[in-house]
Amino acid sequence: MCGIAGLWCARSEAESAVRGRLERMTSTLAHRGPDGSDIFFDGESGIGFGHRRLSIVDLSAAGQQPMWSHSGRYCITYNGEIYNAPELRAELESRGTRVPWRGHSDTEVLLEAIEAFGLRGALSKCHGMFALGLWDAKRRQLSLVRDRLGIKPLLYVQGSFGIAFASELRALYELPSLRPRLSLSTLSSFLRFGVVPGTECIVEGVHKVPPGAILCFDEAEAPADTEYFWRADDVAAAGMRQPFEGDDREAVDELERRIRRAVELRMRSDVPFGAFLSGGIDSSAVVAMMQAVGSEPVETFCIGNTSSGYDESAHAAAVARHLGCAHHTLVADPADMLALVPEVARYWDEPFADSSQIPTYLVSRLTRQHVTVALSGDGGDELFAGYNRHAWAPRLWALSQRLPKPVRSALRGLRLMRVDDWDRLFRAVGLGDAVRLPGDKLYKVAMLGEVDTPHELYDRLRSHWADPSSVMLEPQAATTPQERALESAPFSEQMMLYDLLEYLPDDILTKVDRASMAVSLEARVPLLDHDVVELAWQLPRSSKIRGRTQKWVLRQVLGRHVPPELFDRPKTGFGVPVGQWLRGPLQGWAGELLSESELRVDPIFDAPAVQDAWNAHLLGRGNHEHRLWAILMFQSWWKENRKHIEA
Repeated sequence: MCGIAGLWCARSEAESAVRGRLERMTSTLAHRGPDGSDIFFDGESGIGFGHRRLSIVDLSAAGQQPMWSHSGRYCITYNGEIYNAPELRAELESRGTRVPWRGHSDTEVLLEAIEAFGLRGALSKCHGMFALGLWDAKRRQLSLVRDRLGIKPLLYVQGSFGIAFASELRALYELPSLRPRLSLSTLSSFLRFGVVPGTECIVEGVHKVPPGAILCFDEAEAPADTEYFWRADDVAAAGMRQPFEGDDREAVDELERRIRRAVELRMRSDVPFGAFLSGGIDSSAVVAMMQAVGSEPVETFCIGNTSSGYDESAHAAAVARHLGCAHHTLVADPADMLALVPEVARYWDEPFADSSQIPTYLVSRLTRQHVTVALSGDGGDELFAGYNRHAWAPRLWALSQRLPKPVRSALRGLRLMRVDDWDRLFRAVGLGDAVRLPGDKLYKVAMLGEVDTPHELYDRLRSHWADPSSVMLEPQAATTPQERALESAPFSEQMMLYDLLEYLPDDILTKVDRASMAVSLEARVPLLDHDVVELAWQLPRSSKIRGRTQKWVLRQVLGRHVPPELFDRPKTGFGVPVGQWLRGPLQGWAGELLSESELRVDPIFDAPAVQDAWNAHLLGRGNHEHRLWAILMFQSWWKENRKHIEA
């Protein structure tokens, strides 16, 4: 697990200048790789790579990067892990490939696999997470690659100077020829979704390599030739065309087999490892498999939250006791979390407004005190219909389709009154206690008159500011991700695919990567092994949602190892009570960031519109916690980064 950076200069530059630039870029990523660093630069071709190392497999100098293949054709800087590297090495040797192996690092195996099978062929054989830059000295070609599901980040920018890439945006600020400018269209997207979506970046001209993509550059100033070695939408469509043919028991058996194998692969490490354990279905299933295949008690880690309704630590402890784990719990009171809020912008190099980033960082910090690698249960909700919206949104959509068009159009009129005005009206007629947040609920009903496709409904359900232009001085259209495959599938399947393509990489995986890497912890996600993902899409909807039970098939796997009474409960989530905090202990911090004077420092937001929402929230006239949190997270990030970026 590492931080990577690279340059391909479009024109000749002094070697000392380029090396200095690479060293500065690489040094910004020291938190991702505290165990060592190195750079390589070839003045003739103008290509240079930097690498920060977190040593996980082959701790010796034989695993150091940037690394050249034995033939001298390929050079790589690589962030990630190839978990089946021993099997790949055995396959290479069985083909008669004669390699004078320097060590046992997965990097060396990956390079030799690329030599033997080509880049795309090698990647198709890899079980792992990765982002890499690869230089082909024979073809004078640079390739940028990201893993199938976007677990590891990779950004790039291209201009008159050439091409630069890095694990995080902060490294690109070291390019003297780059004049970073805030992307208002991306900011609009961020305000809508609470994350920077897809291949967008908060800085104009910077892009993210798409999951499962190979970008090939033949010249430093030429556009990339993009191909995909794996696409989630293709996998989903193929799975539904050729569904699993076995019965329920066979489906549970096969899923358990694949999860067990994925977990076993991710327990390969030359450093201590453990697991995040929330006590929910996904993390419990992963830990159960770890305990089943291992010989020692698994080290498990959990954050307790004294805020009512957010604490699952007792459930996690019960699961750990049953499985025989060595369990660690840190009970974080609100003061612990509140102290972290103003600091999180330092760990996320783009604005990020999922409040679960705070407990995720805390559990990562706790875990790093004991181990260097942690397995997580991320991915289970997206694959097996774990989010509440997977169950009730299809019913909402079906209702909207039964309504006559004039009625649907009339529903839009519910938005003619403000949320807080609806709340006051309900209180005035004596219904204030009978219906919680009636204005919010009526606005969701009104939404049925404003959407025409399931994807539009999905986007609205996960929107913070449905209309970001209402609070921006220069209105910009927020990006709406393109609809992909499965238009004819049930809406629940469509949502799971949207989650896999959008919500998972943009929110969940970004959160886990930044939080874990901030403390130099490697996080591994076995449920996102592509064998597990491909099986999930072959399983019928009834194996995921059965009656009122979600994640049915995964529950059956877990039930073979843990009594159902230890995990069979409503989904809690991993958030924090942002709405309460903004009216209480965070009011001073938030009030300063949302003050008219602060909002007018740079001409970005419509200060009166923002303050209207802020005052309405403070007075209890509406629940604007998600909308305000998005603006607050941007403001906090902007204060930290405005020295690098033009508004």
